[in-house]
Order: sequence, then structure tokens, then C-alpha cells
Amino acid sequence: MFAVNGSTFLNNSLSGVPRVFPRSTQRVAAPPVVVAAVSSNGRPGDRNVSVLMENTSKEMVESATSSSSPSVIDKEPKSTVGGGVEDVYGEDSATEDMHITPWTVTVASGYPLLRDPHYNKGLAFTEKERDAHFLRGLLPPGVVSQEIQVKKMMHNMRQYQVPLQRYMAMMDLQERNERLFYKLLIDNVEELLPVVYTPTVGEACQKYGSIFRQPQGLFISLKEKGRILEVLKNWPEKKIQVIVVTDGERILGLGDLGCQGMGIPVGKLSLYSALGGIRPSACLPVTIDVGTNNEQLLQDEFYIGLRRRRATGQEYSELLHEFMSAVKQNYGEKVLIQFEDFANHNAFDILAKYGTSHLVFNDDIQGTASVVLAGLIAALKLVGGTLAEHRFLFLGAGEAGTGIAELIALEISKQTGAPLEETRKKIWLVDSKGLIVRSRMESLQHFKRPWAHEHDPISNLADAVKSIKPTVLIGSSGAGRTFTKEIVEDMSSFNEKPIILSLSNPTSQSECTAEEAYKWSEGRCIFASGSPFAPVEYDGKVYPSGQANNAYIFPGFGLGLIISGAIRVHDDMLLAASEALAEQVTQENLENGLIYPPLSNIRKISAQIAARVAEKAYKLGLATRLPQPENLVKYAESCMYSPNYRTYR
Repeated sequence: MFAVNGSTFLNNSLSGVPRVFPRSTQRVAAPPVVVAAVSSNGRPGDRNVSVLMENTSKEMVESATSSSSPSVIDKEPKSTVGGGVEDVYGEDSATEDMHITPWTVTVASGYPLLRDPHYNKGLAFTEKERDAHFLRGLLPPGVVSQEIQVKKMMHNMRQYQVPLQRYMAMMDLQERNERLFYKLLIDNVEELLPVVYTPTVGEACQKYGSIFRQPQGLFISLKEKGRILEVLKNWPEKKIQVIVVTDGERILGLGDLGCQGMGIPVGKLSLYSALGGIRPSACLPVTIDVGTNNEQLLQDEFYIGLRRRRATGQEYSELLHEFMSAVKQNYGEKVLIQFEDFANHNAFDILAKYGTSHLVFNDDIQGTASVVLAGLIAALKLVGGTLAEHRFLFLGAGEAGTGIAELIALEISKQTGAPLEETRKKIWLVDSKGLIVRSRMESLQHFKRPWAHEHDPISNLADAVKSIKPTVLIGSSGAGRTFTKEIVEDMSSFNEKPIILSLSNPTSQSECTAEEAYKWSEGRCIFASGSPFAPVEYDGKVYPSGQANNAYIFPGFGLGLIISGAIRVHDDMLLAASEALAEQVTQENLENGLIYPPLSNIRKISAQIAARVAEKAYKLGLATRLPQPENLVKYAESCMYSPNYRTYR
């Protein structure tokens, strides 16, 4: 985490962090019967069942356990996890061929069962299930498998010509049939990732008020000041492990979208479940609504947020602090809070303030940095040399730019043993006023000051490229088409294989397109972007476009924190995640000019990253889930949520 003094993301001192030592473990048999609770109105309830139901469930579990075979697996209490959290309902303790019971006060059945996205299977309900749960006549007579449902949904999805229509269809499916939504996304991740997240989610946020149908997360506004703990308790799920929160002030490269920024937490948490295997019921999207300075939204009759100018200063800080305190009080110290799309003037201070007291992670600063560092480590196999032998120039000195720069400097320091102050000198940043140099020190924001080096002032990127002669050019400005033909040609004149990363989202804000990068560099550049581009054909050769997508990092990173029971995020965990991702890039990927592995393998990649992050947490004494599993990769894979349908009694 980025410190105000610019020394590092997080104070690496572990003082004040309790070390947890192994305790004696009891071993119990895992019950083969699964019991889960649902509210009687057909929507997911808080799964607090009545004493009568608990007794009935207990009798069923005891009966099944007493008759179970010797092959029942012994497990430590509270170590059975689903999606990285305690398997409160026993659902993941059973194998997929075992039957489970969807409970309400009685058994969930009939029309409410079809309206419960957690249990609804649509036409996949079997003949036996239709009889047992009073579904006869409520469904057409045909019975289809989940695989056929996936095939049908993808066929329908491809009929939509407008990306926003696909987004809305996916959100509707999530609200109707949760497991089918995640099955569809996991099986077709490369095709659907741009639909549920960037670039389409940007348009969805811009039009969120118009397409809003029903809430998918918690909206906490200034109206709830003094009652945030009460608001958190209104959320039906009680075992929350990951919260993604935004205040909507800097949504992607689109600016202040206020309350309509909710699309970002919803999208991120969908990826946490699909790509990282975190159980959906353990995820909570949150928007902190303190108003908006977007006049267009304030005048929009369909805007769903507070109609006032954005709160600042003490009013803003007090609301956020109440939220952070309430989260810790309600969900405990090990809940992961991921900050998303906060403006620069708040993001760094918030991360520094709460990094020592909460398990917090800023994907814009740290997640982006980790995925870019991974790409650079992989790219070295193509261009040669070490990180320390390269020169880096950034367009953009905000959260992403300074975050990436800091992690690169940390990795160089780790590799060479040189002081961080020295390794930073290999990295130059350009902001809206030109090259960041020492003569501008007094006017710079605190997070830019570590990057102010001795150099004559330069007012624009093109001249900075000519002067610095970087080997790596990275765009994180949010300003589209700023890597001009002149700049790319200059980069190609300095380097045999220039590395060009155009990271800004959505696609319209990308510093250059893949086609421009490859054509202007005559096919010699190593290119990756933040949003996806189609493959490019140049001079008879096809160049696939790599994507430096944060989805490579944050789902596995979060899973690693959860399965280890980490209580703080440490810089070394980010470096470990980068190294783990870089190791997944094969020689075949490199030969095709790709510095990231295919997203089709993302769940296996996430398990590898989770294992490395968890291993680092144990080494640093920040893990509380003890003892440490012998094989962290297999343990991570076993913790992942499966979207496959379960069989009901």
C-alpha cells in the first residue's frame, strides 16, 4: 500500500500485528447431508433457521454421519470452506453426487423455489424434483441439462448486436439463476468478460439510472450517517468475506458517475466468484453515495442517487470512517475491503489510513501495478535484460501510474539490493503539465513527489520520449489516442522491440489501439492494452492483442488472502502475485507476442496466484488459518465455488 512518505505501498514493519501460533486441532467427520435455509418469500434470506428446523437438520446430519462409510474425510472444524469461506450451510462438504435440501421454514418448493436465484434451476429440475417440490405445471414438461442451458444462453447472447443488451441479459440471468450465470461466465470467459466488465460496464454505469431494475448491492448515502451498522445488517447474507466499495468519483476513464458507479462493484464481485471461486453469498457490492459533481446526472430525471454536490473534507471522511468501522464490527477483521475508482485525492490517503488497521486493497493502485509488473517480467524473455536495465516512461501520474511505478521500483530493489530511492530514478512520469521534475516539487501532490527527478522541464509526452528514450512506454492517463504515430515511431527507432502498454479503460480512452501500435512500429512492438482489441494483421502476419486485465490478479489475490485468513495486505504479496502470473506465460504465448496467458485458463491461474499469496502471508506471520495446508495450490482449488447444479431431495 502506498505510504504518504512515498517509501512503499505499506509499511513493511509488522509491529502491532499479532502472530498466531498453531493450536491443537480436533478432527470431525464431514457430514454427507447438506442443509441450507432460504426465506419463504423466495428470495435469499439470512439463512437463520428456526430451532425446530435446526433440530431436524441436526437429526438428519447425525443419522447420515452414523451410517456413513469409513471413507468419510476427516477435517478440522471450520476448515471446510466453499469459495474461500467457512461452509456454513454444509453445501460444499458433500460431493456433487450427494443430494441436498433447500430449506425454508419447511422445504422450499413451488413458485417461490423458481423465483429464488440461489436454488432455481429452470428446466433442469428433474422429474423427481418436480414431484418432490410441487413444480408440476409450473414448468414446461421438457427436462434439459445445465450444459444445454449454457448452449442456449450463449446462442441467445450472440443474437444481441448492442453490447449493453448483452450486459443487461447477463444481469437478468444473475438475478434469475445464479449458478447458470456463473457457469455461463466461467465456460465462456474470454467472450463474456468484456460484457460483464470493461469495456461494457463503463456504458452500463453511464446509463445505470435508465437500466436499473432491482438493487444488487448496498447503497450507503449521507442519509444513513450514524446508522451504517444498521444498514449493513439489512443485507441478507451474514458471512461476508469480500466487499468491493466505490464512491463513484472516478469510474474507469469516465469521471464522476456518482451513485451509478455501482456497476463496478457488482462487476468486480462477479469476477471474484467466476474467476477466483469466492462464493457469491460471501460477496458484498457497496456504493458510498456522497453526491456528484456531474451536472448532467444532477439534471437527469432518471438519476438514482443523491441530488447534491459531492461532499468533501470532514463530512466525507466521517462517513467513510463510520463505514470502515461498521464493516469491521459486523464482519470481523478478516473481511477484505477492495476500494474501486476513488479519485486520486482520496484514494492514496484512504489506503494509507486504513492499511494498518483493516484488510484493504486498492485495485486501481495495487491490482493494476501487479498485473503490469507481471507482463513486464514476462516481456523480458522477449527483449532481454533485467528490469534494472530498462527505462520506463509513463503517461499518467495518478493512482494507476504511480502504483505501477512504485511496484516496479520495489521489484528492482528486491532484485538488485539497491535502495528504493535509487531504483525510482529509472522511472519517469508525465502528467497534464508535462514531465515530473524536481523544479516542480512544490506544486506536486504528495504521491507524485517521489518521481520528481533532476531534468529540464518538458511540457509534452512527445518531447519526453525523445529526451528520455524509454524502452517501456506505459499509458494510464485516461486520455484516448495520446500515443501518436510520431511517438510510436520514435519508440521503434530507439528499440528493436519497444514495449508499449496502453492501459486506460474503456476502449475509447485507450492511448492507442492495437492496430496503430503494430502498424506504426512495423510489427516490432510488444503490445498490451487495458481493454480488449481484436487481432491485427500486418504485413501478412496476424498479431494477437494481449490484455493487461486486472482480472488476472485480483480474484486470485483475494482468494489467497481468504484461504490463509490474512489480516493485512503486504507489498511482498503483490510481488508474489506478479511473479506467479508471469510464470503462467508459456513459450508458445511469447512466440505469439503475448505477455499474458489466455484467460481461458484463468481459474487455474487464480489458484496458482492464491497459493503464492497465501504462502507469503504465512511467511510474514499475517495468516490466521492454521495450520498451513501442505499443498496450497490444491487447497486453493478445493476452496473454489462450483456453479454446477446440485440435486435436491
